[in-house]
Amino acid sequence: MGIDKDAASSPATGASRVVTVSPKASPVPVELIVAAAGILTLPFLFQAIGLTFDSATVCLILVIAALGLNLLVGFTGLVSFGHGAWFGIGAYAAALIQLNWAPGGLFVPVAGAVAVVAVLAVVAGFLFLRRRGVYFSLLTLAFTAMTFAVAFRWTELTGGENGIGGIQRPMLFGIDLNDQRTFYALVGVVTFAVAAGLRRLLGSPLGRTLVAIRENEQRASFAGYPTRRYKLVAFVISTTVTGLAGALFVLQNRFASAEPTSIAFSGELLAIVVIGGMRSFLGPALGAVFYILFREYLSMWTPNWLLWFGLLFVGFILFSPTGLIGVGTRLWSMIRPPPTEEAAMANRVSARSTDRTSTVPGFLREAAGTGGATLVCDGLGKRFGGLAAVSDVSFTVGSRTLHALIGPNGAGKTTVFNLVSGMFPASGGTVRLGGKPVSGLPPDRICQAGLARSFQITNLFPDLTVAENIRLASQARHAHRFNAWRPADAIEEINADTREIITFMGLDGTERALAGSLSYGGQRLVDMGIALASRPSILLLDEPLAGLAAAERERISGLIRRIADHIPVLLVEHDVDRVFGIADRVTVMNQGRVLIDRTVDQVRTDARVQEVYIGSGASALAARPRESAAGSAVVMAAQGVNVFYGKSHIINDVSFDLHEGEIVALLGRNGAGKSTLLKGIIGSAPPASGSIQYGGRNLAGLGAPEIARLGIGYVPQGRGLFAGMSVAENLMLGRLRRRTGAGRHWDEDRIFEFFPRLRERLDTPADYLSGGEQQMAAVARALHGDVRVLLLDEPFEGLSPAVTEELFTVFDRLRREISIVIVDHNLDLVLALSDRTYALERGRVVHQGPSRPLLEDLEYRREVLWL
Repeated sequence: MGIDKDAASSPATGASRVVTVSPKASPVPVELIVAAAGILTLPFLFQAIGLTFDSATVCLILVIAALGLNLLVGFTGLVSFGHGAWFGIGAYAAALIQLNWAPGGLFVPVAGAVAVVAVLAVVAGFLFLRRRGVYFSLLTLAFTAMTFAVAFRWTELTGGENGIGGIQRPMLFGIDLNDQRTFYALVGVVTFAVAAGLRRLLGSPLGRTLVAIRENEQRASFAGYPTRRYKLVAFVISTTVTGLAGALFVLQNRFASAEPTSIAFSGELLAIVVIGGMRSFLGPALGAVFYILFREYLSMWTPNWLLWFGLLFVGFILFSPTGLIGVGTRLWSMIRPPPTEEAAMANRVSARSTDRTSTVPGFLREAAGTGGATLVCDGLGKRFGGLAAVSDVSFTVGSRTLHALIGPNGAGKTTVFNLVSGMFPASGGTVRLGGKPVSGLPPDRICQAGLARSFQITNLFPDLTVAENIRLASQARHAHRFNAWRPADAIEEINADTREIITFMGLDGTERALAGSLSYGGQRLVDMGIALASRPSILLLDEPLAGLAAAERERISGLIRRIADHIPVLLVEHDVDRVFGIADRVTVMNQGRVLIDRTVDQVRTDARVQEVYIGSGASALAARPRESAAGSAVVMAAQGVNVFYGKSHIINDVSFDLHEGEIVALLGRNGAGKSTLLKGIIGSAPPASGSIQYGGRNLAGLGAPEIARLGIGYVPQGRGLFAGMSVAENLMLGRLRRRTGAGRHWDEDRIFEFFPRLRERLDTPADYLSGGEQQMAAVARALHGDVRVLLLDEPFEGLSPAVTEELFTVFDRLRREISIVIVDHNLDLVLALSDRTYALERGRVVHQGPSRPLLEDLEYRREVLWL
C-alpha cells in the first residue's frame, strides 16, 4: 500500500513539490570534535583580535548557560524569560558555600551550587509547568524579577548592592587556578563535558521525546508520553546546567552580585540562543561568541550598546528565526539545493507488489489469538456549560470487530471519540477497556492501557521524518522510554517495530522525508501509523478517509479492514457507503444519543436511520404551502471554485448561482464540503482557484472582512457568539459599514421586527441565552448593516420544535428582503424552505434543480442524497 507518485504530488496542480529531506543525524564525534576545536582555538582567536583570556573564559561560561537554556527553548519548546535567575542562584550558592562551609574549596562549592539549583528547580518547575505557553514564560519572568529583588535587598545574605567578595580560586592537584590560562583550561574541560552530556541526552529516548513535545505536545500525549513529567526533567536539567555556569562565573570574577539575576541578563541569554540558532545544538555557542564580540567592540564606541544588540535581536527574529546557523544553512542550500520530491521518494517500494501477509506487524499477529481488548461505553454523557453534547451513550466494541460510529453533523460522534480517548473528561458514565475502567484517565495513561487513536485533521510531528514519527510512537511503549543516556537509534526492538509499521503502512522509501512534506494521503498513512505503532489492543480512527482521492480511499479502507481482522477498530467516518462495505457493526447517533446499534444490514434498512439522513417527508411544517420570492437577477455566481484545507482538496470545481430573493440549499452527506463552500464564499477558507462574482467584484481574491463589508452576512455552525458579552454587545460588533448600494439597511429596530424576543434580552450575556435565542442573536448580528446575502450553516441544529418553527417562519419572511444560502441536515425543512438545491458529494456538485421534487418524492431524494 505505497504512496503513488500521483498521490504524492500537489493536489492543487498535480505538479511535484520540493520536499525538504531530514538530514542524517550528525555522528556525535563530529559535533564534539567541532566543539573541542572551538574550545582550543577560541583564546588564540580572541588574542589575535585584541581580546584576552578573561573574555574567552566568560564566553565559554556563557556557552554553558546558553546550551542549558537551549535544551528548554530550542529542543523542548518552553520559552523561559527568566533563566538568568538560575545563573544568579548558582553564583550566590557557590559563593556562600565557599565562604561559609568550604573555604578555598572548588568541588564542594560548585557541586553544592548545582544541588541547590536542582532542588529549587524541581519545586519551581512543578509549579510553573502547570501552565503552558505564554503563562509559563510569564511565570519565569516573574520569578527572575522576584529573585533580583531578593538578591538586591537581602543585604545580610547576598550583600545587597555591594555583592559578595572574597571568593578564591584554589590549587587543583598542585596547579594554581589563579593563572587565567589554567582556569580557562578547566572551564574548557567543563564546557566540553557539558556539551558531550547534552548531546548524548538529545540522542537518547528522553531527548527524542523532548523534541516530540516541542513539535506537537498533544500528539505526544496521545502517543503515550506523560508530557508534564518530561518537561519537568528538561526544566531541571536546563536550570542545573545554567546554575553550573553561574558557579563558574563566580570563580572567574571572584565576586557575586545581583546583576545576573536581572531581567536584562535573562534577555541577553535568550538573545544569545536565538541569534546563534535555537534548535541547533552548537548554535548557542556561536551566539555566545557573537555576543562577546559585539559587546566588547561596540561598547568601545557607545555606552548604549545593549540598545543596538536589542535591535539586532529583533532583526534576527523577524528575518532569520533560525539565527546564524539558519543563515549558513540557506547559503549552503543555494550551493547544494535540497532534493526534490522525486528524489525523496526514489527508493519507495510499492507495498502492493509485496506479500501483504508477511508485512503484518508482529504484535498484530500475536493479538490475533486473543482478538484484542473489548471496549465498553456505558451511559456516557458530556455537557459543555448548558449544552448537553452527549447523553446516555452506550455501546460495545467486540474483539476483532470493525465497529463504525456514524450520524449527521452535530450528532455527537467526535465528542464520544474524545471522551473515550481521554481528550475530555466525561460528565457521566464509564469507559472500560479490557474490563478495566479508563474513564477520567489522561490520554497518555489511556494509550499505555492499550487504546490508540488517529485524528480527523492529521496530527503529526510535521518537522520530524516519517521514521522519527513512527519511532516515537513505538518508543512510548518501550522500557527505555525515560532513558537519558542510551542512544535511541541503538535500541533494536524499537528499530524493528518501526520498520514493520513503515512497511505495513506502505511508507517504504519515505522514511527520511519530513512528515509535513508528504501528500495528504501520505500524511493520513503516517497518522494511522503513529497510532498503530503504539501497539494498541484497540484502535480508534477518526475520519481516516476524509479528503482522500478514490484510489487512496480504496487502499486505506482495505488497510483498516486488515487491521480489524487482528484487533478491534472503532471508526468514525462520514462516507457511509464505504462504512457499510467494510464494517461489522454500526452505531448510529443523532442529537447526542444512540439511535441504533446493530449489524450493517440492520442499520442500512432501518427506517429511523434513513429518516435521519434523508428526512421523512411528513413534517407538518414542511407541508405548508409557501410562495417563492425568487427573481431573475443573479446576485452571486460561482464558477470553478476549488478550496483546500492544507493538502486536502475539499471543494472541487464547484459552480452555482444565486438569484435575488432566492433561497438555495446546499445538501449532501457529512464531509461532502457544504460548510467549506460557505467558508469559501465568506473568505475564511479562501478559494485556491475559480471565481465568485458578486456586485461586480470577484470575492475569491478578497479577505473575509472585506467580503463581509460588501454585504454578505454569515452565521457559522455553532453560532459563534462572544460568550460573556451581552446580546447588545454582540449586536454592536455586527455593525459593519457594509456597502451594497442596494438600500437594504438593517438597523436594530428593523431586526427586532423579525426577532422581538431579543429586545427583551439585550442586557443578557449571550452564553446565558437558550439555544434558540442564541441562534436568533447570531442571525441578527449577521444582518446588521446593508446585507444582501445571508449564509446559514446548520441554523436548526439542536433546537426545539417550537423554536425551529419560529426560525423557519423568520427565514421564510426574509426571502422577500435578501437572498439566502442554507446548509442544514434537517432535509424536510430545508427543502420546504428553499427554491433550488445543489447536492454535493466529495466536494463536487452531483445534482442541481428545484427543491420541490426532492421534498415530495422520497425515492427520488434517496437516489440523489442517500445510497
